[in-house]
Amino acid sequence: MERYIHKVRYYESDAMGITHHSNYIRFMEEARIDALDRAGYGFEKMEADGVSSPVVSLSVNYRRPTKFQDKISIELKALDLDSVKVRFAYKMYVGETLVCTAESTHAFYKNGRPLPLSQLYPELCEKLAAEQ
Repeated sequence: MERYIHKVRYYESDAMGITHHSNYIRFMEEARIDALDRAGYGFEKMEADGVSSPVVSLSVNYRRPTKFQDKISIELKALDLDSVKVRFAYKMYVGETLVCTAESTHAFYKNGRPLPLSQLYPELCEKLAAEQ
C-alpha cells in the first residue's frame, strides 16, 4: 500500500516538544482510513452499509521520538484476514529512520453481529490479501 504522510502539528507535541504518545494511534487511524478510501471502501461506504469496525486489540512500540513539523510516513500492511477480523501492521518513519511500529486488530459487525467481511466486500478482502 502507498505510504500515508502525517506532518506533526504543534498541539500534538508535549511540553518537551516531543509528539505525545497517544497521537500515534490517531496517525494509525488516519493511515488506515486513507488506505480504505483509496481501495474504495471508506468509512462512509461502510457506515452507509450498516457496517462498524471496532478496534479489538492494539500494540505500539515507540523507537525514536518525533517532534513538531516532522513528516511521519506510515507504511500500512494487512497481516491477517479472517472472516470477521483484520490485523494491520504499521511502520512509521521520519526520513529513513524507523520511529514506531504498531499493530491493530479490527472486527467487523453489521446490526450488532459479527460480519463475514468476505461475503459483503470480497473485492476489499482480495485487495487486503494481495498486500500480505
